[in-house]
Amino acid sequence: MPTSSPFPAPRLAINGYGRIGRCFLRALHESTAPRPLQVVAINEPANLDSMAYLTRYDSTHGRFPASVEVVDNQLQVAGHSIQISHGRRPEEVDWSGIDLVVECSGIYGRRAELEAFIAAGCPRLLLSHPGASAEDIDATIIAGFNQHALDGSETLVSAASCTTSAIVPILDLLDREIGIEQALLSTLHSVMNDQPLIDGYHHDDLRRTRSAMQSIIPVSTGLARGVERFLPQLAGRVQAKAIRVPTTNVSAIDLTLSTRRPVSAAAVNDLLASASHGPLKRLVAYSEAAHASIDFNHDPHSAIVDGSQTRTSGEHLLNLFVWFDNEWGFANRMLELVDHWSRLWPGTHTKHTDQPHRSFP
Repeated sequence: MPTSSPFPAPRLAINGYGRIGRCFLRALHESTAPRPLQVVAINEPANLDSMAYLTRYDSTHGRFPASVEVVDNQLQVAGHSIQISHGRRPEEVDWSGIDLVVECSGIYGRRAELEAFIAAGCPRLLLSHPGASAEDIDATIIAGFNQHALDGSETLVSAASCTTSAIVPILDLLDREIGIEQALLSTLHSVMNDQPLIDGYHHDDLRRTRSAMQSIIPVSTGLARGVERFLPQLAGRVQAKAIRVPTTNVSAIDLTLSTRRPVSAAAVNDLLASASHGPLKRLVAYSEAAHASIDFNHDPHSAIVDGSQTRTSGEHLLNLFVWFDNEWGFANRMLELVDHWSRLWPGTHTKHTDQPHRSFP
């Protein structure tokens, strides 16, 4: 890996250059805020020509906003060279000279597995998925929600998940303002690469052996456990299920709550709309327009509340519908988390500027 440099911009590596890994690099290049971060290395088993091609052209998010070339067996993006390795295990890569590895393969979750990166020279690791348990990592962070829990001493940090990032800030607000007795979350999630295009021996979960583009498919989810990590006061009162739907991007959460205080659809919508311009700005947007899911492709918010779908039954039963770009929104939270965390490390940049986000009418 590249040797250390005395200048303060943190040197990042990406391990696993799939959907989230490529979106993370793209988010860095599309950011309108000054972020003195640089990706200097990528480890991905695939060949370099395929990596360059899938960086340059993306069926979901369009063409990359800068030049992408292969030069001297390196990936050159916007004129900046990124060293490439093809290790299949963390110990097969020399991570020395890197300030942080962004782990986007989704393979590793237990501390013993993650510490293999540390043993190979990586001083810090950010997971694009939850750790196997709270004990396996030093902190689980949603940027813009609980990043204040970091002090810069951490080695293993998780960025949680796209669904957790989408729903936790909303649940936290609602619990504080109206009180949550019980919560049921149903995620309608776009297809993922653990599903085949046609029926095949693709997964131990029999449902995931079925064609992703021909059926609506229930799958298991750890979302309830993820919510309880952030909101322990709701422990034992949250249930979740997940259903994969045949779209390539943009997902939704159908949220049903029983509330302590009486609620009305209008009052809850007012609360969420106000929060989207106040404490939850950048994380949550609000809209009452006649949207379809494609409208939120490449939307950088963690969640967009669809106020037109808010319903109540009686005074204590509330139903909300929340859209989210499960790739782009989450990649932007990861970028913001890296930016914030790196400012806590000794000798790095200190000025902070938030990236503006797009809002819908």
